[in-house]
Amino acid sequence: MADRHIFCMSQINFNEMFRKFLCLCPVFLLCACDRVFEYHPYDLRLENKYKNINVKNIARLKEKDTGSDTVRFVFMGDSQRWYDETKDFVNHVNKLEKIDLVIHGGDISDFGMKKEYCWMHDILSKLKVPYVLIIGNHDNLGSGREVYNVMYGDLNFSFRYGNVKFVCLNTNALEFDYAVPVPDFKFLEQEIADAQEGGYDKTVVAMHAQPGDVVFNNNVASPFQEYIKRLKNLQFCLHAHAHSVMVNDFFDDGVLYYGCGSMKGRSYLLFTVTPDSYRYEVVHF
Repeated sequence: MADRHIFCMSQINFNEMFRKFLCLCPVFLLCACDRVFEYHPYDLRLENKYKNINVKNIARLKEKDTGSDTVRFVFMGDSQRWYDETKDFVNHVNKLEKIDLVIHGGDISDFGMKKEYCWMHDILSKLKVPYVLIIGNHDNLGSGREVYNVMYGDLNFSFRYGNVKFVCLNTNALEFDYAVPVPDFKFLEQEIADAQEGGYDKTVVAMHAQPGDVVFNNNVASPFQEYIKRLKNLQFCLHAHAHSVMVNDFFDDGVLYYGCGSMKGRSYLLFTVTPDSYRYEVVHF
């Protein structure tokens, strides 16, 4: 009888302790670590360091702009899931002398996920010079377009450095389902009107997908070319997307399109724009 009484008391104590444990579990979970709960992958909450990156870096460019008539910049693209290669790229570029800026031609992510954007920015932020990002077709997947808007800003943008104006365009028509005009001709009209203003002598156009590619809206390829030729002293065009180095005169009009390789291929393009001309080289790392 005594043994049974002890067993009953033990059972009561255990039940009471277990009940208290269940009551305290939520407190432990909330207090233990801020990483216990994962946000939804489409959640757009971001720390300030991940917001308006293009705007901030263009402001940095303005601060360091000495009005030089020679501009040296790097054009690269399609970093996607190649994080180690991109780290090597950053280390390689940081060893170069007299580099003014880096232009990322798009596809910073593979699936348009916020984490991918943040992971790659954490790497690229180690560059000694400012960088800007053009949206790529992979960057549009899922909620990627919204992530880009929060992290980098407008899909089409331009900025000046030295005597060069860089016009950066969203050309990913396929990912927009042709629901909105891509390329944005109204934006180009504004840039053409701006060509009447002073402050720069040359224009470089950069994009992700090039004319002729399935991602580009080739129904408007010819009008697009006529528009960009009206920009002030157009030097050349840049694109990523193809994952290979190439040079093409797509419209047989003398306007050259330079395509860069991906980070997987471990190469980038280095341009030097001078008062009289420009030159470029393919750099392997």
